[in-house]
Amino acid sequence: MSTSPTSSASTIKKETKPSVEKVEVKTPEKITPVKKAPVAIDDLWIRIQSGLAMDLDQNNPRIQAELDWYKRHKSYFSQISRRSEPYLYFIVKEAEARNVPLELALMPIVESSFDPFAYSHAGASGLWQFMPETGEHYGLDQNWWYDGRRDVVHSTRAALDYMQSLYNMFDDWELALAAFNSGPGRVQRAVRKNKKLGKSTRFWALDLPSETTAYVPKLIALGKVVRNPAKHGVKLDQIPNKPYFAKVHTSGQLDMAKASKLSGVELEELYRLNPGLNRWSTPPEGPHHLVVPVTHAEHFRTQLAGLPPEDRVKWHRYTVKSGDTLGTIAMEYRTSVSVITEANKLNSTIIRIGQGLMIPIAAKASESYTLSASQRLAAKQNRSVNGRYKVDYLVKSGDSFWTIAQKYNVGVNELARWNNMSPRDTLRINQKLVVWKKQASQNAVVRKVHYKVRSGDSLAKIASKFNVNVDQIRDWNSDMSGKYIHPGQQVTLFVNVTRSF
Repeated sequence: MSTSPTSSASTIKKETKPSVEKVEVKTPEKITPVKKAPVAIDDLWIRIQSGLAMDLDQNNPRIQAELDWYKRHKSYFSQISRRSEPYLYFIVKEAEARNVPLELALMPIVESSFDPFAYSHAGASGLWQFMPETGEHYGLDQNWWYDGRRDVVHSTRAALDYMQSLYNMFDDWELALAAFNSGPGRVQRAVRKNKKLGKSTRFWALDLPSETTAYVPKLIALGKVVRNPAKHGVKLDQIPNKPYFAKVHTSGQLDMAKASKLSGVELEELYRLNPGLNRWSTPPEGPHHLVVPVTHAEHFRTQLAGLPPEDRVKWHRYTVKSGDTLGTIAMEYRTSVSVITEANKLNSTIIRIGQGLMIPIAAKASESYTLSASQRLAAKQNRSVNGRYKVDYLVKSGDSFWTIAQKYNVGVNELARWNNMSPRDTLRINQKLVVWKKQASQNAVVRKVHYKVRSGDSLAKIASKFNVNVDQIRDWNSDMSGKYIHPGQQVTLFVNVTRSF
């Protein structure tokens, strides 16, 4: 039990002052605090959450409408995670390097649903849906071999450059986004109009096209979902927070089938990582690089280093004929004059009859290059349309989308869509189009019939027999030339079998 301070003090005797031993005190060394290792972020979505910088707390009916759509289509986010995985890390890294809001990394969801081959009826293409003119302005080359608007690396850098320039113009990310969608001129006019009327010049108050008025709310709603998926009942499938691909320089033209073999990457995946490539090889005149999964990059570089230049593409020996020019030969073999000139060490474009030329050609059949432009087009044209039957049509002089659509009673936009084109695209004589024609009536049953021409037949007689017209027969048989048919010739017809003949 402790005593009280008062009683204790009275019993304490005064002691002599004790001697003090002098102790040398060393100055302690400066202690460096242990740095905590940064928390590793394994999921790219979490990394994006930390960089969201737009006003995601605002609410209005337009944003709510988009949020409601996302809540009703929760499986959409699984599709987006799967599609975006090869590209999203690179896009986020590029956006962070520019110190822009990471909502911009979500733009390809709104633009293309992360489909690198997306093509709109207006003519926009790629993840970022660049229009041809804007793409050219930002250095995205577009030619027979290559479309830079679909090149993931180049188009991403161009899109972020464009967004930064729009932000510098409007000093507002919402207006910059609206301008990306509908063009800066249209947004500037809407801002000037509201200023003149004394109205707000914020995006939400502007008179803009309906697509644009929905565009910004879609992105804001996406930002809200990504910031707090659980709140909106959405699950974001994890995307690894690490590079998916690496860029490998090819130092010249390279057949895609050869690239697949050297890299160990499936040909279809190579095209998905390099969607800017239109044909069977990298462009003869560049860009001379391929994007491959990072796990295959070093092996690919090693294999390329040991590849002789003459083995990069397959070669065909061509003998010059009367009337040939380097231009016509290049066109026939889908290459360029400069490639033939360089490959054959020619000092000029003059060639002579009997001269041998080496022409680069595809190593495999065209069907093997499944995601080349021609094969994507074939797949699109052969995709059946409910309640319709397909007609092959060869473009003639004077044709346009409008005249062909009128002839078959179909829409201009759907005609272009069936052929993976925009109504603004130019048609070429003898270009093959498909038309999905409506059946004659609700009860009609149309069947494809192969009719063998008999002695005495004419196109008019066959047309009358099957209740069709001569023009239709010619359209259905694009290889039919001249006015005459001959016994034994096979003619394709699309016949309503419910009619009596």
